[in-house]
Amino acid sequence: MKPITRRQFSQLAPIVSALTVRGLNERQAIASELQPVYVDTHLHCFAGTSDTRFPYHPQGPYRPDEQATPEHLLQCMGGADVSYAVVVHAEPYQDDHRYLEHCLQVGGSRLKGTCLFFANDPKFPIAMRTLLQRCSGKIVAARIHAYVQDRLPPFGTPELKSLWRTASELGLAMQLHFEPRYAPGFEPLIAEFSNTTVIIDHLGRPFQGTEAEHAVVVRWSRFKNTVMKIASLPKKEQYPHRDIGPVITELVKAFGAERIITGGGFDHVATPESYRAYRERLVGLLANVDESKRAKILGGNAVKLFGFGDL
Repeated sequence: MKPITRRQFSQLAPIVSALTVRGLNERQAIASELQPVYVDTHLHCFAGTSDTRFPYHPQGPYRPDEQATPEHLLQCMGGADVSYAVVVHAEPYQDDHRYLEHCLQVGGSRLKGTCLFFANDPKFPIAMRTLLQRCSGKIVAARIHAYVQDRLPPFGTPELKSLWRTASELGLAMQLHFEPRYAPGFEPLIAEFSNTTVIIDHLGRPFQGTEAEHAVVVRWSRFKNTVMKIASLPKKEQYPHRDIGPVITELVKAFGAERIITGGGFDHVATPESYRAYRERLVGLLANVDESKRAKILGGNAVKLFGFGDL
């Protein structure tokens, strides 16, 4: 074989370099696919009572004194390898989203949020659209609560349907936080707005209702637009002293790994270590799920659902 000349080498060098870069990029892409992405889809941030810039709403049902700030959240995320998170706008602020906007600004590309508006407020369509314009691409869902008798949404009314329709037209998911006894009131809207994603908070609160009441929520798996969220995990040592493991197994079987997301573990006393420990508990509860499916549940599904990009 003749030795390669300097001229031939100079001609081949760019080709060799390009192939090397291509191979490196392909290896990086494969590694990225294999590396799990963790997304916390449910946490609250509070300015606390000491920060007068962001007062609680007069009609808020509770008023946390302690601060759970986005800066603290990002610190915990960094130490626990949580890539992205969804700040669920908390009830103490009602339809005042100023602190949520502050959190999203601080969080940059790593945080998105949910909003809270009320069907009986005739101004909600304008307010919702205005918020989404200010927070372009950052608001992913509109949340509805149904767990206290005097704060229930107006089930079966044109006003609630209007709220659902407006959120749907704006590209938002509907995020439902409720006790199981109120589930039947939501079912007609889940069926009617079949192209709108419906996120079911906190496993549908299985221990805050009878098994028959929660079975209604489990049967929502027949609606392909529903997504179950594993969050707010009760411990067996706490009332009503039931093991959450069988409930999670049932829900994963019903909804399938492609329609399950997870969240939780952050509050004002969280540390990177405690945040990671919460996720490890989730992993343990999903031990019987195939590894690739578990990766979807712990983050892959949320990345697609909420449109998170590369860090």
